[in-house]
Amino acid sequence: MTRTARARSLRAAASRRGPVRRWARRGALGVALVLTATGGAGWAVYAKLDSNITSDRAAAAELARYERERPTSLVRDAQNILLIGSDSRAGDGNRRYGRDSGTERSDTVILLHLSAGRRSATAVSIPRDLMVGIPGCRRPDGSRSEPMFAMFNLAYQVGGSACTVRTVERLTNVRVDHHMVVDFHGFKEMVDALHGVEICLRKPINDKAAKLRLPAGKVTLNGEQALGYVRARKSLGDGSDTDRINRQQRFLAALVHKVQSNDVLLNPVRLYPVLDAATSSLTTDPALASLRGLYELVRGVRDIPTERVQFLTVPRESYIYNANRDQLVEPEAERLFERLRRDAPVEVVDSPDTSHGPRRAFPHGSSRHGDGKSGAKRPGEPAGPTPPAPTFRGNTAAENPCE
Repeated sequence: MTRTARARSLRAAASRRGPVRRWARRGALGVALVLTATGGAGWAVYAKLDSNITSDRAAAAELARYERERPTSLVRDAQNILLIGSDSRAGDGNRRYGRDSGTERSDTVILLHLSAGRRSATAVSIPRDLMVGIPGCRRPDGSRSEPMFAMFNLAYQVGGSACTVRTVERLTNVRVDHHMVVDFHGFKEMVDALHGVEICLRKPINDKAAKLRLPAGKVTLNGEQALGYVRARKSLGDGSDTDRINRQQRFLAALVHKVQSNDVLLNPVRLYPVLDAATSSLTTDPALASLRGLYELVRGVRDIPTERVQFLTVPRESYIYNANRDQLVEPEAERLFERLRRDAPVEVVDSPDTSHGPRRAFPHGSSRHGDGKSGAKRPGEPAGPTPPAPTFRGNTAAENPCE
């Protein structure tokens, strides 16, 4: 190679490195897209990651069947994504968490709201024990269930992701634009690919059921430990699903910190196994079932500051007929849903929930439909100043429990 040709080659390599680094900062999936420009191995990497994602076409067909009854989006560019953690014991390594009965339920469900302009991200946990109206849904065998009033996580067992989406939409009157399902094994693999996630424990943990033994203070959890930590219930905290949801939210905040770190995003050797684990564990609606589809979703959130990445739980209390179940606290829950519908700001505070709305149990067999009119001025009522945004108990990804 002549000196002139070598110089041109070095300049070309430098020009390629610049775009790769910029795309990496914009999101992990951007690296995989940029790799396609290198041809050969780059395309093989892209194709491998792209083929990992499972498209949930059956759910898409079922949701299309009920399109007329689904809520409409009120704010252009705002997005709502339903994240479903499946408790299926099927698959490599999952049976150790319990007997596979042939069914699965939604162990964790989060409604993630991305504001228009991507100024904020609000993750709202929906307790699995919440009593809700579940519509009639298509079962895996093709038959149809009858509408019922039952625990929320039964929706996934009866009719999978489509039934869960429809139940959430009936509960909140918020349009679900996309959904993702992740299982146990994929969660573990992703944490391990990140070389663990650091959390801070105020007390040591010794949970035999979850096979979890951890000291107090700063701890870096591997995938197995992380799964036990976010799923354990009876022997940690007060044993409630509320306490477990709080742990899940704080762990997700720590996960956001880890993924955003430069040693992950800017290091292809570190990044590829994270992408491989994440995509291998995903089942999504067809619009997201590709690297390009996922990247189009996440590229707009790369600049959201961690203090605007918020985690909270729907306002709820013990169900009036069963203390081991939950029901919504009104009007607080409707205020939250209405703000999500309108893409209005939601504020969280890390303090005990002091709101105690009246107990409200919905009649057996009914479904809860938000009317979108919460806070509207009544006829003859004088106009007043705009009330401040209501606050809800929660935390942000900027908070560090170890400090």
